[in-house]
Amino acid sequence: MVVTGIVLLSLSSVAEAHRLSGSATYYGGSDRLCGRRTASGGVLNCAAMTAAQRTLPFGTVLIVQSGGRSLQVTVTDRGPFTGAFLDLSPAAASALGCRCTHRNVTATIVQMGSVA
Repeated sequence: MVVTGIVLLSLSSVAEAHRLSGSATYYGGSDRLCGRRTASGGVLNCAAMTAAQRTLPFGTVLIVQSGGRSLQVTVTDRGPFTGAFLDLSPAAASALGCRCTHRNVTATIVQMGSVA
């Protein structure tokens, strides 16, 4: 006997399963990093809403929330290499309200990228 099962999940339950939280930092604020190659092969645009994350595929789109603010970023680089789970571009960090370490940040995956 062969049993095949299909599990259907609502979008909200998928989003819940793909939620990360913790501290986020920002990177690229100095002129020495802006314009340099990222791990995905692109160029770091410090004015773009991008982020670095250790394990998510490049091109993954996240909704990042902190302190009542929310923004959308795309994973284009690897990192952070500190204790944080996410490195935000200067523009994304500024949109969250500061260029420093953000505590209590939540990132929800809204679209998985396809490039590891």
